[in-house]
Amino acid sequence: MKKPIIGITMGDPAGNGSEITVKALSNPKMYENCKPVIIGDAACMKEAVKIVGMEDIIKIHAIKDVKDAKFEYGIIDVYDMGLVDMDKHVFGKVSKMCGEAAYQYVVKVIELAQNGDIDATVTNALNKEAINMAGHHYSGHTEIYAAFTHTDKYTMMLAHEDLRVVHVSTHVSLREACDRVKKERVLEVIRIANEACKAIGIENPKIGVAGLNPHCGENGLFGTEEIEEIQPAINEAMKEGICIPDKKPTPPDSIFSKAIGGWYDIVVAMYHDQGHIPLKVKGFVYNKELKKWDAVAGVNVTLGIPVIRVSVDHGTGFDLAGKGKSNELSLVNSIDYAIKLAVNKK
Repeated sequence: MKKPIIGITMGDPAGNGSEITVKALSNPKMYENCKPVIIGDAACMKEAVKIVGMEDIIKIHAIKDVKDAKFEYGIIDVYDMGLVDMDKHVFGKVSKMCGEAAYQYVVKVIELAQNGDIDATVTNALNKEAINMAGHHYSGHTEIYAAFTHTDKYTMMLAHEDLRVVHVSTHVSLREACDRVKKERVLEVIRIANEACKAIGIENPKIGVAGLNPHCGENGLFGTEEIEEIQPAINEAMKEGICIPDKKPTPPDSIFSKAIGGWYDIVVAMYHDQGHIPLKVKGFVYNKELKKWDAVAGVNVTLGIPVIRVSVDHGTGFDLAGKGKSNELSLVNSIDYAIKLAVNKK
């Protein structure tokens, strides 16, 4: 099978996206499995090559059309948007210029995917304050992708090794998140979770569905969402042939340990932090003796949209940007996941 073309956005130019991209693509195995092309600014990428000390290994090849990419190890193809004035560029600082650039990289990579110029998209982190400063009022990548692909039913999946989580709601307040736990939305996300597992090659997915309240509400003592909304969604999903081993909501304080133990292929979480915290506890490993991150692993996949989108599961790294010390593992994982999804889709 032909190697898939993976479009990778550079992320916020003030962040560490350019550096971790150079590090990720310095591994020749990456080019054995895919054809990567960066959507960003060639000038920023050249600066990143210097920052990580790889001038003798990596060269930047600026292009204006994916057809002009070389896809050769040692040469990073950059679809050059030319949006960053390097005289005004400052690492670690929120700015309108960088917010606009990061936003336009995302819009372009979506366009390339919709046109069939690339097979999958991978996004480095953007800064929500910066893109809003630039006049683009979105709460994150997921909402931009949904808007430009005209998608109403979508959700976020986080994954690290065999632990996978999808969310009923994400970027809303906790108070609003509770209000969004409704039967139709829970059922919708269960269906999306089932299809997501099939997309990565799991034939008969096992799905765990988390409760919202402590002890799943204790039969209504601590809340009734499990009885009134979540259980009816589970019942409907099982009628459709979806495998939910527990046949009922599972207490949130134990469901993730069970998932790591292999009880489920994916977990449906009711809100952002319920799903994010266990993933990041598992994937983010800080070495307190060396005072550095040994691992910043995990990926973020947008499900339900017509193009493949995988993202790093961390922020812009403003505190590390420009120092060459950022960990590229999450980006490597994201590219690997995008390759798997693209190959299975073909």
